[in-house]
Amino acid sequence: MSTAQEPFSPAGREAALARLAEEELDVLVIGGGVVGAGAALDAVTRGLSTGLVEMRDYAAGTSSRSTKLFHGGLRYLEQFNFALVFEALKERSLNLETLAPHLVHPVEFIYPLTKPFDHAYVSLGMGVYDVMGSGRGVPHHMRYMRRAKAAESFPSGKRNEITGAISFYEGQVDDARHTMMIARTAASYGAAIANSTRVERFLREDDRVIGVVARDLESGKEFQIRAQHVINAAGVWTDEIQEMVGGRGSFRVRASKGVHLVVPRNRINSRTGIIHRTEKSLLFIIPRGSHWVIGTTDTDWNLDKAHPAASQTDIDYLLDHANALLADPLTREDVVGVYAGLRPLLAGEDESTSTLSREHAVASPVRGLTVIAGGKYTTYRVMAKDAVDNAVHGLERKIAPSVTEKIPLVGADGYFGAWNNRHTLAKRSGLRVHVMEHLLNRYGSLYTQLLALIEERPELAEPLEGGPEYLKAEIVYAASHEGAQHLDDILARRTRLSIEVPDRGHQAAEEVAQLVAPVLGWGPEQIAREVEHYQKRVAAEIESQKQPDDQTADAARLGAPDVRVGIPKA
Repeated sequence: MSTAQEPFSPAGREAALARLAEEELDVLVIGGGVVGAGAALDAVTRGLSTGLVEMRDYAAGTSSRSTKLFHGGLRYLEQFNFALVFEALKERSLNLETLAPHLVHPVEFIYPLTKPFDHAYVSLGMGVYDVMGSGRGVPHHMRYMRRAKAAESFPSGKRNEITGAISFYEGQVDDARHTMMIARTAASYGAAIANSTRVERFLREDDRVIGVVARDLESGKEFQIRAQHVINAAGVWTDEIQEMVGGRGSFRVRASKGVHLVVPRNRINSRTGIIHRTEKSLLFIIPRGSHWVIGTTDTDWNLDKAHPAASQTDIDYLLDHANALLADPLTREDVVGVYAGLRPLLAGEDESTSTLSREHAVASPVRGLTVIAGGKYTTYRVMAKDAVDNAVHGLERKIAPSVTEKIPLVGADGYFGAWNNRHTLAKRSGLRVHVMEHLLNRYGSLYTQLLALIEERPELAEPLEGGPEYLKAEIVYAASHEGAQHLDDILARRTRLSIEVPDRGHQAAEEVAQLVAPVLGWGPEQIAREVEHYQKRVAAEIESQKQPDDQTADAARLGAPDVRVGIPKA
């Protein structure tokens, strides 16, 4: 199957780099997280010539390390921030029903009641939440469960402490795949998008930004990108990008570390996910395939931003809070995966990041530059729209308004029909029904491209030995159609083997490298280098998670060098 015309194929990336170097763009976006990808999609679908550069990989920072929910934000009800809740619920609906139904799915939760005053207080809040979200992509189905029903739904819960529960729904997403699909959709509309491309400095003309000098981290080559307007959507790196233009911006970003644990599904017996209040925030126990994701922490982080490290203290904190609800306590040995991400919060005077704003802000510190920061994953599209709205003020022509409410991501069109026909599709393809469901919920209607790969190479229908939940075809496709450049990209973001199997993808590394080598042009030396780097990364992460605090965990994690050319060891 030819991949020459695929924007995220190796040839497509080279074509994008050539365009970035040759054309003067209307808008250049810095940052390939969900907001940056969303801004690129927003701009290009308004008819603007658009580019995007990402230093590492799509969603490599915050956008692959979230709680993986599209939700209104129950905590904001306590702050009476109804506008933010309503906005988030609208975005949840859009993604569940129109924009990304193949990637965002309803998931049921219960809120266990454990205190005498919980029933009235929580029921009121949930009732408001349910009414605000009614008809917005999930069932209007909030209901109260008495003690017996709660125990039936959550057999692993402590029966003597849980007096009842409230049932409700949220939306669940694979954040890394979703972000990559947004970027891929922008590319399908004509945006020139390249990962492994770092901004080195800004180009200035008098007091105006007119572009950037960038470096292709795969080749080491430096080149200029000229643009009428640049959008800084670098998340927790916002301040560093701002420093390149000199002076302090209109706002500052403060990084808050959120840690999540992954445990096998059979360790907790529950029909639904669990959400419960802690002294600082909310505890989530979220069903995800054959695992549970448990999160999250909310602590200040001032160390390495590229590879935030989870310490043993973080892990124990989450285990302690989960075990407060569980009759059969989890132990460290139950944890098969750990990931840590940084939230880019708008800096305030309060000492605790848990109280900082999740709302976003847009500013233009100098002409030709827009900065967007803050916010939450669920409202990425609104943030992107606001950033582009700000950017187009400087363009000397009338620009169409945002249309991204009506732009399904690649793979969304035809998804519902394909899902309803999944048994027939499985029979025709020779795949099992559960495998076809897996493909539909990762690729949507693009599943046909996976089947075409398998038709050309029937052995790609086999599961990975080191990760049997994934087909070999998915690994090849990650390199040929989804922009993956390195093993990290595939094992941590195109798949989740880095947190889903006990060895964190250690065994799969060699197998995956051999599969993608022909696509990415790797010889034996590059294969060995990629495998060695990934295995060192795994070892460094495991070592960091044994450390007692942030400083020692950070030092241990930085023991593994970055695989991309031009990114020095920290």
